[in-house]
Amino acid sequence: MKASDLFVKALEAEHVHYVFGIPGEENLDLLESLRTSSIKLILTRHEQAAGFMAATYGRLTGKAGVCLATLGPGATNFVTAAAYAELGGMPMLMLTGQKPIKVSKQGHFQIVDVVDMMKPLTKYTRQVISADNIPARVREAFRRAEEERPGATHLELPEDIAHDPTDAPLIHASYHRRPIADEKAIAHAVDAISASRHPLLMIGAAANRKLCSKMLREFVDATGIPFFTTQMGKGVLDETHPLWLGNAALSDGDFVHRAIERADCIINVGHDVIEKPPFFMRTGKRTVIHVNFASAEVDTVYFPQIEVIGDVGNSVWRMKQRIAPCPHWDFSYFTNVREHLEAHLAQGADDARWPIYPQRLVADVRKTVPADGIVCLDNGMYKIWFARYYRCREPNTLLLDNALATMGAGFPSAIAAKIVHPNRKVVAVAGDGGFMMNSQELETAVRLKLDIVILLLRDNAYGMIKWKQANMQFPTFGMDMGNPDFVAYAQSYGAHGHRPSSAAEFAPLLAKCLDTPGVHLIDVPIDYSDNDRILNREIKELSAKI
Repeated sequence: MKASDLFVKALEAEHVHYVFGIPGEENLDLLESLRTSSIKLILTRHEQAAGFMAATYGRLTGKAGVCLATLGPGATNFVTAAAYAELGGMPMLMLTGQKPIKVSKQGHFQIVDVVDMMKPLTKYTRQVISADNIPARVREAFRRAEEERPGATHLELPEDIAHDPTDAPLIHASYHRRPIADEKAIAHAVDAISASRHPLLMIGAAANRKLCSKMLREFVDATGIPFFTTQMGKGVLDETHPLWLGNAALSDGDFVHRAIERADCIINVGHDVIEKPPFFMRTGKRTVIHVNFASAEVDTVYFPQIEVIGDVGNSVWRMKQRIAPCPHWDFSYFTNVREHLEAHLAQGADDARWPIYPQRLVADVRKTVPADGIVCLDNGMYKIWFARYYRCREPNTLLLDNALATMGAGFPSAIAAKIVHPNRKVVAVAGDGGFMMNSQELETAVRLKLDIVILLLRDNAYGMIKWKQANMQFPTFGMDMGNPDFVAYAQSYGAHGHRPSSAAEFAPLLAKCLDTPGVHLIDVPIDYSDNDRILNREIKELSAKI
């Protein structure tokens, strides 16, 4: 058969259902092979958005999402998405075309060494130089992308290789099980927890990837040890649980950090140093137990004393089996922290000011979106408010990026989330800066007839950096911008545009949009004027009094 046909059959053997992207001249054989396959091509308006969609597909399914671009400028547009998937631990395979490699017909026109470009951004990158190598290359790309720690892979299929004949057989995935932790490591961790006086559980992104919720819930219920999460660990356990102590949304000084300071043993499940530090380690202050699929990458802020390496769910279950609540454990301070945290989180939830207050926005979204609804955040000031105030009830229901932390990913991620979960409510939350980086995908969502609500939070500035600029006591400069009429902009794509005029109108409008088919954009002006008072001063002052 033709090599491109074999390539697509290899994708089908990996259970690929969608390919996101934009083909070019060098992909035409592959495009024709896709046309007659079981795989659906999701044509996007920018390769970067296609990469974000593929990465989010991988994040939600555990199977590598696949995206497609041509050579040169198409391939270079994948760079940010590659870093997004690689740093965020999201399995993804990028496919790019290339000019013929056996006979040049256009010199070096559009040619970039894409494989070399992708090396620092991926787990695996190869040019396919023989049609007979396709089955092995595709299998290895998927294996690398999906095994822990997941990430980005890349294959380049030159135009002439795609057209070559081949009779190479497919290579199917082998049966395998993830290794489990050594028994002595489990025993050592249990001994350290039992010997401590104030143990505390921290849940990171890897626990969300492999859905360790059941084991962690049993561990918490059996031991009574309180827990908190990193931003990408939100939702692994229900955040209405009475032992939840909050989210490490701020770098330091929040209520949860008071609990961390008191803890003498932190059981750190599923965290690595790529995510922004949830706490700062100090030599000799406490024991940190690293429970993960791979060894800890030692950093100045993270150097655990005990490591439990193996399947995370299995490790947590075996620790639970060996440990029992100890009479000398004292969680009274943690209980006090939680009471103060709850009181502070409740503030502002019914604030009537307009433009809308961030606490009111988050509270209204949480009241309106069902427990299994998926909220996809872009990157901006609102991310801190959502990470801190939005109570996740289920895993992967608040998708945020605390690794690359790129703008422009929120709306494409929502498109992928709706494709993966067509029967669940999906909301994209983006600032005016981040939304405009991939707003053209409105056409994609409308064309696919998706039901998505976009909350466009408008402050006419790059709000997060403006806040940081103020924190550093610089005068405001280079942050303010103009915007289009977002309601008319959405309508020009065939979407529905809405503009509430008061805080009281917002929640009913959001509920109506969630229940009405189609793509809906709600233009919501937001008031960030209290960022400094609340996040920089009030929280730290109040938490210091506990």
